[in-house]
Parts: sequence; structure tokens; C-alpha cells
Amino acid sequence: MRPANAWVALVGLALVACQPDDAYVFDLPPGYPEPRVPDDNPMNEAKVELGRHLFYDTRLSGNQTQACASCHVQELAFTDGSAVSVGSTGEMTPRGSMSIVDVAYAATLTWANPVLRRLEDQALVPMFGEEPVELGLAGLEVELVERVRAEPRYQELFPAAFPRESDPFTISNIAKAIAAFERSVISSGQSAYERWVAGDDTAISEAAQRGAAVFFEEEAECFHCHGGFLFSSAVDHAGNVFDQASFLNNGLYNVDGRGAYPESNTGLFEHTGMRGDYGKFKPPTLRNIAITGPYMHDGSVVTLDDALAVYQAGGRNIEEGENIGDGRLNPNKNLFVNGFPAELAPDLRAFLDTLTDDALLNDPRYSDPWLEPFPGL
Repeated sequence: MRPANAWVALVGLALVACQPDDAYVFDLPPGYPEPRVPDDNPMNEAKVELGRHLFYDTRLSGNQTQACASCHVQELAFTDGSAVSVGSTGEMTPRGSMSIVDVAYAATLTWANPVLRRLEDQALVPMFGEEPVELGLAGLEVELVERVRAEPRYQELFPAAFPRESDPFTISNIAKAIAAFERSVISSGQSAYERWVAGDDTAISEAAQRGAAVFFEEEAECFHCHGGFLFSSAVDHAGNVFDQASFLNNGLYNVDGRGAYPESNTGLFEHTGMRGDYGKFKPPTLRNIAITGPYMHDGSVVTLDDALAVYQAGGRNIEEGENIGDGRLNPNKNLFVNGFPAELAPDLRAFLDTLTDDALLNDPRYSDPWLEPFPGL
């Protein structure tokens, strides 16, 4: 049976989002609301194209070995396939790369930061952050601007993106352009699930249809944390009135028997210092989930079947190693992570497999522009 909830009925016309001073139009699937766009960074096609170039440009790392795309690979739904990411200097980060697909709708950014809410601000973190070092540009701000100024393509792209500025080559504009490109990376809505909801009864298997019923009903409780058009409870859009930032504990660890998580990954606790926030992380989108493993914030769950097993058990019990503890008994665990019958897992897995949008993974609008010829050069 198809879910009856209004928020999953993908019908009607796509909403159009555009800023008053330009002609940018979001390519929104049916049922997707208008993204929120900050007033100080309106969208335009030239800015998105500049951001695409910057996203794939290794000049945006101190030693010029990595780009944003090094940890956000299009073919992997803009993740990197690693448990945790490795920066340009070889330093390992404590968490895995989150997908940027549909990031225009993120209520907060990164796994557990409650105040990082603008893509323009988030773009500066991997570039200039030092704990950990990712792109390693701290102290190289002037050099970075000169690097991009010297590139012939940027001599055209920057003025086109920021036509009202006498000198558009600034760190702020680099971040704004990257943010504009990231806002444009929206699911094309061509997954098998979308086709099924639209009325194609042959789009997904009978097992997947049973899995959809399980997902959206109370027995497995999945939809409480992974509901809505984005399959996440942490969603923002232009029509939002209430703050929908969400951080949840899924019972992955319980290293002290009182709810603690490993010191390198304490979740929301890192920002609030409140014991009840140990292990609370943003619930990520489940779109393209079949290809974005390994799973959880620290990549400690290798396969999607393993991830389902954690939820089927109501958390994870670690019986050996440095993180021994029964996450099923974590006092901070979300009340909806309470387990479900094991026989439901295969159908749930079949359903999750239908959420992959293969067209997105090869969409030329989001691909590496440095592999293409540039007009006039």
C-alpha cells in the first residue's frame, strides 16, 4: 500500500524559486517545497556555475591536492565511501562526509552543530578549520584569492556571478558561490520510489511495497525520525515557520553505562555540555542511502543490512574493544528506537533500495567542469 501521509504524496506542480533580481529557477521535483535562500546571496546561474568550478578545484586546499569534491563524490551521492574523511594533509576527521544532495533543505549543517545553519558559513569550515585540518587553508587567505584570480576561467566566472562588484575576488564570494552550487544539487526525483508514488505499480517490487508500509507505520517507527519529502526530521525550507533542527540518539554507544559516547564523537554534547545530549546527531536523509555507506556518524556500521540490524535490536551492544557498552540501554536513546521483528528487515531493505536516484549520480549539471572545454579558452 502507498503511504497516505500528505507529505509523501508527490503530486502537483513543482514550486518555482527565484530571486527578484535574476532568473534562476530551481528544478524541483513534485512535492518539493521552495528552498530557503538568504537575502545576501541570491541565486543566479553564473554564480552556480562558478560554485561548481570552485567545488571541484584543488586550488581550494593549502597543498592543492584536494577539493570539496574529494570528500563529496557525485557517483556516491556526494559522499566519499569512507568511514571517516581524510584531509589534504592526511589528518583524519572524526566523522564521515554527509551527502550534499538536497542540502538546500538542511535545518542545520554537519552532524551535530546546532548553530551552523548557513551554507555560506559551513563552506569556510573545511577550508580554514584547524581541528581537524581538512583543506588546510588557514593563513593562506591572500594566496587563495590570488590563485583563483590567476585562473583564466575565473576571470570570466567571478564578474558574471557578482556583476555589481568592482573586485569580486574575495573569500566571501568564494563561499557564496560554493553555497549557491550546493543549493542547486537537489534530487531530480527519479528514484523508483517516486515513480511508484506517482502511480507506476511496477516501479518497485512487492517486497519493497511491503517495506514502505512498514516504514510509514508504527511497528518499526522509522518515519518519526526519517519522515517527510527528505526522509529526515531535520528539514528547513522557505515556508517553514518553526525551527526544525533535530538531533537524536540512536543507541549506538553507551561507554560508561550512563549514556556517554566516545570522546571524539560526543554529538550535541560537544556544544551544550548537557549530559542528556550525549550521542545526539542529526538524522540524515535516507535518499540514496543504499550507496552512501558506511553508516552512522562515524562510519562504524559497514553495510545497510548492518544498520538495519542495529535498529531491529533497538541499539547496538558492543561486547569487546575500547567502546564496550550496551547502547540499547542508553538513557538518552530516542524512544522510537525500540526494535522491531527481524522478519521485517528484508522488506525494509528492499524499500530503502528504491530511494536511489541514478539520474542524479550522473547529472552533468553537478559534474566536474574542469573535465570539459570552456568557451573561449
